Amino acid sequence: MSKRLAFSVIESPTHPKLSDLYDEMGYEELQFKSVRKAMSALKKHKPDVIAAEFFYAFGTNYSSNHICNLDSLLITLQRYPDYQPKIILFVSKREYEFVSKLEAYYGGYFHADYVLVQPVCAEQVRPLL
Repeated sequence: MSKRLAFSVIESPTHPKLSDLYDEMGYEELQFKSVRKAMSALKKHKPDVIAAEFFYAFGTNYSSNHICNLDSLLITLQRYPDYQPKIILFVSKREYEFVSKLEAYYGGYFHADYVLVQPVCAEQVRPLL
């Protein structure tokens, strides 16, 4: 039996350390330091879980249709309509209210399965896997 696959998009030190939990729960973890690298890996791998931090785009160099750091990843996932990984987002208390803007903007294409307010520990993630 092959292991399930988890993508960890780790863009800051606040991302919870989940490697031991993934291993214990039978997941192979691939870590990415940027959304761009995770998007590239989607060409070869279809993870069961994507765990990423949500950073709202208060001011951005991108066009006005970008809501957060995960926009490009979510657009890439739309290319695979038969593929629905479990999405776990980690968000600061200050930015929590903006997750709903992301879901509203992407309509039926995106829904975060779980949104956890930072700081997050492995024990909070365990029942979600």
